[in-house]
Amino acid sequence: MIIYGINPVLEALRARRVRSLRVSARADKRVQEILRLAAAAAVRVQPVDAAELERISRGGLHQGVAAEVEEAPDYDVADLVRTSGRAPLVVVLDGIEDPHNFGAILRVADAAGVDGVIRQTRRAAAIDGVAAKASAGAIAHVRIASVVNIARAIEDLKAANVWTIGLAGDAPDEYTDLDLTLPTALVLGAEGRD
Repeated sequence: MIIYGINPVLEALRARRVRSLRVSARADKRVQEILRLAAAAAVRVQPVDAAELERISRGGLHQGVAAEVEEAPDYDVADLVRTSGRAPLVVVLDGIEDPHNFGAILRVADAAGVDGVIRQTRRAAAIDGVAAKASAGAIAHVRIASVVNIARAIEDLKAANVWTIGLAGDAPDEYTDLDLTLPTALVLGAEGRD
């Protein structure tokens, strides 16, 4: 997978997932940090012109850097629950198709310390450079389980004694009233559809 932009590339380097790096801008001090991390990890760096970065980022805002990264490990629902080390907190995405929304959710999930995100393989935003850019690099750190059937994944969570809570904008209760010290899965999605 190709990712681009300073934060996504930095975080992928920190997660040790970068195979190779392409750079056109070297003046920025954050690009210098990228180059230092790449050298420390023995990642091959290829100087390219901006047009090459435009091509491989498909017109995305590359900020002078792009990287080929290893695919993320393939997790399943049980992995997310079993390896938590505490009461698991999982986010379940149902019908999130916009890669910018997907990336924003990953960014918040990473900041909130969730144990993983479950997403559907069909009718869902791709795990790609657009989502990586929108996640500001969080995609390199959040464990993602891709499933065929969200309803089955929710049943698996329930069987593992994880409370599943659907989020809705018109709900009378606030999310801050939830006891997240219990094993919890927050289900969100549908991007405005009724």
